[in-house]
Formats: sequence, C-alpha cells, structure tokens
Amino acid sequence: MAKKKKKTTNLNPTIATNRKARHDYNILETYECGMVLVGTEVKSLREGKASLVDAFATIDDGEVWLRNLHIPEYSRGHWTNHSPRRVRKLLLHRREIDTLTGKVRDGNKTLVPLSLYFKNGHLKCELGLAQGKQAYDKRQDIKRRTEEREIVRDLGRRVKGITG
Repeated sequence: MAKKKKKTTNLNPTIATNRKARHDYNILETYECGMVLVGTEVKSLREGKASLVDAFATIDDGEVWLRNLHIPEYSRGHWTNHSPRRVRKLLLHRREIDTLTGKVRDGNKTLVPLSLYFKNGHLKCELGLAQGKQAYDKRQDIKRRTEEREIVRDLGRRVKGITG
C-alpha cells in the first residue's frame, strides 16, 4: 500500500506585520488588496524579508499608493534589483477606492498597512482604515490588557488549587 503524503503548507504565510499600528491607531475597517511588484521584490518577499515600520498608504488621482514599505534588495539579484523603498501601487476595486477617499477626506483618518502575506501565490496587503489614538487611550488599553491578564492568571490559579 502506498502512503499518502501529508500537506504541511501554511495557507497564508505572513511575511510582515505592523504591530505598532494596532497600538497607535484604532482600526475601523480592514481591506485586502493586491500589490504591483517587480520580480526581484517577489523573490525577496518569498525569502520572508519586509518591514512595515513607518509604512502608510495615500490616495492620489483615484489610485492607492503604498509608501515607505521596505523590501530589501534580492540577495542573488544584480542590475535588475529594485530600489528598497519605492512607491508601490495597491490594487483595490474602484468602489472601495471611492469609499476610502471619502472617509479619509472627511475626518482625521489614515490608511495603514497591517500585514503582508501570500494568498494563492499572490501577495496581499491587509490595509486598515485607522484613526489615531491619544496618549490617554493608549494608557487605557494597556490598563485593560493588564487587568484581563490578571483575571486570567487568577482563574488559572483557582483551577489549579493554588492560593496566593
């Protein structure tokens, strides 16, 4: 009898996440969008190299552009290598772009990339419509997380029968 091979591939391997974004902003909505890339960028991303620190998106002339995304040059590339911080076009439906344009123009909202990942062989960017947090909001979030952690810890101690 022939053994069946197990598939151990991760369906959506995340390349990079922007952890600071969820700390600095309230994420109101998220959008999944594609990205226009050159060959050496894709190869570098498949090696798992990218940085979303300080990255943001803008809407110019009805198109969404991702700025300050750092994709390092491909290690085995040569004269065809890309520039690491070039501006990249994001691919969204016209209806989504129009909606985002209205929301960004209305208030103090911005577009922040939250993560980069591959889906069915294509690079996807999770883009968040975000509103900036004030310093006291950040402190309240930290306090809330600390309280939740303490509650979980106390419940775990009670279950184990530990008194402290």
